Amino acid sequence: MWKFVRHFLVVMLISVSASNGLTQENATPSESAFDIRFFAPPAEYDGQYGDYRDLLRFNSGARVQSTEDWRRRRQELQHDWQEVLGPWPDLMEAPQLKYLESEVLSEYAQHQVSLEIAPGVFSEPHYLLIPPGRGPFPAVVVPWYNAEDSAGLNPAVFEKLDFGAQLVRRGFVVLCLGGTLNIKDVRDPKLFAPVQPLSLLAYTAANAQRALANMPEVDSQRIGIMGHSFGGKWAMFAACLHDGFACAVWGDPAIVWKETDPNGNYWEKWYLGYDFERGPSEQRRPGLVNMENPRTGAYRRLIDEKRNLHELHALMAPRPFLVSGGGSEGQDGPEHWVALNHTIRLNRLLGFENRVAMTIRNGHAPTPEANEQAFQFLEYHLQKRP
Repeated sequence: MWKFVRHFLVVMLISVSASNGLTQENATPSESAFDIRFFAPPAEYDGQYGDYRDLLRFNSGARVQSTEDWRRRRQELQHDWQEVLGPWPDLMEAPQLKYLESEVLSEYAQHQVSLEIAPGVFSEPHYLLIPPGRGPFPAVVVPWYNAEDSAGLNPAVFEKLDFGAQLVRRGFVVLCLGGTLNIKDVRDPKLFAPVQPLSLLAYTAANAQRALANMPEVDSQRIGIMGHSFGGKWAMFAACLHDGFACAVWGDPAIVWKETDPNGNYWEKWYLGYDFERGPSEQRRPGLVNMENPRTGAYRRLIDEKRNLHELHALMAPRPFLVSGGGSEGQDGPEHWVALNHTIRLNRLLGFENRVAMTIRNGHAPTPEANEQAFQFLEYHLQKRP
């Protein structure tokens, strides 16, 4: 049986410090619709697939040629990744939200809440933001180190990380997630079966989506997820591993492995590198992968099997997603269209266009311009249009 600590299950981690060719400067976004030019790779990357494993081949080598073939191939990929990361417990049908404090602000209602992240286990504090009106509204889950930043309660991050406060003003119900996890609890078999920390975060976000879906104020078919950096990794794994999210925004998470970049650190024990055969004090030292400090855990196996995150992206199809990239000074730049092209090709096989987008800014930190594009993407896909 699963048993969690009181605080929300977020990975203990050392602070992560910190082009589509179209940059924010040369884009001409509409106030009412996402600029569809962001769905197109620049000419030099169009149709390029690099040396990534072919999504459209079964493990047997047989070719995926139809929608029915893809259903079976998708199941194969889901099985492969969950087997490496550790299988999830069953999701709850209707996770509870307990209201701790409530305040009606001038533009929306703000509720501090406790969220049921596993059967009978609650975590807090998180913030639920609800716009005025009757609804049902579209909704967005926003994961981050703490819920206060995205809820707009920290003036130091206004217009950068206050995603929740900005989205509720645009007519979204928003659940801002945050908290801490002691890494020693990850390996205790009395607490839960071995699941890599980043996948466990995805599991909790999936239960958050289900909690929103059961609210009368929310349209259960129009729930997205948006995160930046660590939150971008969290949002990516949650959206790809849980079909309940209708779309997603991944802010500069590193959408492919980047072992030369200390911020592309999926190999760390608080993401995918936890070795369940070792004790907490025996885990790999933090830092870049090298001969003295080699890969461990699920990350090592994924690399050994020549798997990359483009296989995870494919589980989104045909649901749309946006990569809000940081360019040459961030984790995701236009060269990553080579990985995204695999999902574009898959969507075309399924009969869909304009489902994979990327915007580029200059640097890892979000900017008002990049955030505006992300919000427009969510509006484009989640808000009803005439």
